[in-house]
Amino acid sequence: LESVVSLGALQHQQFPRLCTTREALLTKECCPLWEGDGSACGARSGRGSCEDAAVSDQPDGPQYPFSGLDDREKWPLVFYNRTCQCAGNFMGFNCADCKFGYFGENCNERRETLRRNIHHLTRSERNRLVSYLNLAKQTVSRDYVVATGTYREMGNGSSPMFADVSVYDVFVWMHYYVSRNALLGGPGNVWPDVDFGHWAPAFSPWHRVYLLHWEHEIRKLTGDTSFSIPYWDWRDAQGCDVCTDDLMGARSRQDPSLISPGSVFSSWKVLCSQAEVYNTRGVLCDASEEGPIRRNPGNHDQNLVERLPTSAEVEFTLSLPNYDTGAMDRTANMSFRNTLEGFGDPRTGLGSSSRLGMHAALHVFMNGSMSSVQGSANDPIFILHHAFVDSIYEQWLRRHRPAPSQYPESNAPIGHNGDYHMAPFLPLHRNKEYFISSKELGYEYSYLLNATCSPQLLIQGSLQWSQATCLNTNFSVMLSFVGDLNVFASVFFLRLTQETGRRPTSRSLKQEHVSL
Repeated sequence: LESVVSLGALQHQQFPRLCTTREALLTKECCPLWEGDGSACGARSGRGSCEDAAVSDQPDGPQYPFSGLDDREKWPLVFYNRTCQCAGNFMGFNCADCKFGYFGENCNERRETLRRNIHHLTRSERNRLVSYLNLAKQTVSRDYVVATGTYREMGNGSSPMFADVSVYDVFVWMHYYVSRNALLGGPGNVWPDVDFGHWAPAFSPWHRVYLLHWEHEIRKLTGDTSFSIPYWDWRDAQGCDVCTDDLMGARSRQDPSLISPGSVFSSWKVLCSQAEVYNTRGVLCDASEEGPIRRNPGNHDQNLVERLPTSAEVEFTLSLPNYDTGAMDRTANMSFRNTLEGFGDPRTGLGSSSRLGMHAALHVFMNGSMSSVQGSANDPIFILHHAFVDSIYEQWLRRHRPAPSQYPESNAPIGHNGDYHMAPFLPLHRNKEYFISSKELGYEYSYLLNATCSPQLLIQGSLQWSQATCLNTNFSVMLSFVGDLNVFASVFFLRLTQETGRRPTSRSLKQEHVSL
């Protein structure tokens, strides 16, 4: 693996190491030089420029009745009021990278990647996934550090408080930071009814950006630009069928709450997983190790979660036409977002459900590190789970084709209005910018492939259509061959190969019913 690893500059997430010096914090400017031309934000090459960070003045909802107490308010202004604004297809905290879906030195190569069902990966692909995850966990991030103190504790920038963590743990920290309680000053003085990435409209867009950045960092770390996140389709599952040693780790025979020593994940240590401890002390997570990943799937509180979500519950959720409703929080009724997140009943759509469903049900079912909102990203199952949740969000966007105005501009809980910058991302992203299809962001889900099933999909050769049947989320094709069976290059066969992990052969396709 090390032979293919290229530790090039990683271009995402906060806090960029170059922006955590005393000088940068006191000037409140995060506009690092681009190495390509030595100018801030690559300005000389037209990649971007250092500009004032504009924030929205639209009112927030009543759930958080404070102002000027939390570093995430009006992100990123507490830390920085000038950042790089990138032009064209360029992106990154110093405009060194490409927007999602674009590749190449000049970011002019448009590509679409395919996220596949993890159970359809070949053995070598599974091994590669686990190796990449472990490499990210073991490699200290060269470009990013995490905050271990508030801006006030840093003396308003005069005494920086940051820690080194691994590439993987940057993301663990980010999920902790976006969802942590607000620190109001002093031990035990916190406000729990606030979350800048959950419980409100930004839940889906925020996690979409989070996964895109995570996927991108793995590509940069390994040099494998073809890497894509697999998803775990947990509909109707009877248990954790990804909890095997060749995937996310089986259950330990010695301690059912731990991972089998046959899995590399059994040696992983968690961080930022003790929310109650931090709240009692009135401090941020200090990014120190806090023990192994814990997981005991199925042995959870049955009164809170009955079982894993069903296909019928997913379909009901998708049928809800309104993205969010009412107060746009956990009380929202007939809200797609609230039902998908798990606080709306997936059979009635009513909010404030006494039982958790959909996304939240899986977290509770895993009964361990995944069950704490702030510490859940410590378990690599988090990535597979949220990829599938994102695919449901994608299905809803395609089915209902919402107008941009369906995403709220005002009165959502703090952090969730359309023009709010997502905390704690640098580069900056606004919530409403990701209320769009994944295809516009350069990726697709294998089970959502839009097959048109027409002869024009096939390169003309000695291949003849016999019969075709297409469905919305899966499709099957009956083919018959004449002449040279090796001539079958087509979009269909490319996607079939990507999904199943094997190249179709004349024997396997001749008069065969192929189902994706």
